[in-house]
Amino acid sequence: MLGIENFPEYEVPGARKVNFYPYESNGGSVVAIAGDDFAVIGADTRLSSGYSIHTRTQNKLFRLSDKTVLASTGCWCDTLALTSLVKVRMQMYKDQHQKSMSTPAVAQMLSILMYNRRFFPYYVSNVLAGLDQNGKGVVYSYDPIGHCEMTTYRAGGSAGPLLQPVLDNQIGLKNMLNVDPEPVKMEKAVSIIKDTFISATERDIYTGDSVIINIITKDGIKEETLQLRKD
Repeated sequence: MLGIENFPEYEVPGARKVNFYPYESNGGSVVAIAGDDFAVIGADTRLSSGYSIHTRTQNKLFRLSDKTVLASTGCWCDTLALTSLVKVRMQMYKDQHQKSMSTPAVAQMLSILMYNRRFFPYYVSNVLAGLDQNGKGVVYSYDPIGHCEMTTYRAGGSAGPLLQPVLDNQIGLKNMLNVDPEPVKMEKAVSIIKDTFISATERDIYTGDSVIINIITKDGIKEETLQLRKD
């Protein structure tokens, strides 16, 4: 399409519209499931832009403490800026109080940090998982301006709409008849996360290569890796 730059003789003085869009979606998906005494969170390792893959080995899980892990996807530069700020604030808290911040406290702090940028928000999808003060698994999900919701399972990122229905069925037992709800076991939670990523990789080009899973228990954080399709 021809613009005014092609016809300089018709240019008139005045305000000119300049498009400005500072955000870039670098893809990626996250899933978290909480149990009675554990939390499992996973994220894929593909970092892309459009049809270009920047790297296939980018870890999107950020260990904030021995009981708290943050998974963040979206605009990667915003992810790095936000997670760096969270780590600084947590270190300040530890220096002042001589103890690590609890998972619910980290969740509240993250909500406040994101809300402070509500007029120019971080373009990220955050899911926080960990153990609370009583050792119970918790999962927190966020919208772009910091609204926080505590739940037992959540999916986010580019394949979030594909992953969430699987969790609703397998964990939430939505629309299932003659089924007695029972606490989810750690092995089942890990298996479901692996299955959801395998299925999402078949439909979402921004999710793939491999998935890193962190299993959070009172004994610490254990990491597993599952290879996904790379095309």
